[in-house]
Amino acid sequence: MNRSISLTSSAGLIAWIAAAGCGTGSAQTKGETAGDSTRVRVALSHALPRLDGDHLAVKLVEVTYPPGGASRPHSHPCPVAVYVIDGALRVLVKGQPEAVYRAGETFYEAPNSAHLVSANASDKDPAKFVAFFACDKDTPLSLPLTGSGTTPGATAAGK
Repeated sequence: MNRSISLTSSAGLIAWIAAAGCGTGSAQTKGETAGDSTRVRVALSHALPRLDGDHLAVKLVEVTYPPGGASRPHSHPCPVAVYVIDGALRVLVKGQPEAVYRAGETFYEAPNSAHLVSANASDKDPAKFVAFFACDKDTPLSLPLTGSGTTPGATAAGK
């Protein structure tokens, strides 16, 4: 099941970040308690490349891989932050070692990185994750890799 949320204005993005408790002014950024039993932590912090602030759009995409499931090699034209909700995700980005991310873990992918492996690490349980795309242009979220497996293709395989 794939679901997505799109926020298309800078004001909408700022409001969403503030509502999500991720604003830079939050005092609760290091696992502190927010007055009751609520705990807040920064799951991932990564600088973004230069983006056109007048055309920002954010998309959250929920992806569930069935046991043994995977996507084909691809790239993303926008920066992507990923949070694993359930199960384990096996990832190989060109130039980096293969890694397995489990529920509660995060990772970042720079724009246009060759995503050679994105697969469920289990052949028995599903894996679910949320991908947070920050784009400054209208573009497909994913592009298939062509040729040697490291060049984004001209045909979009967007979600």
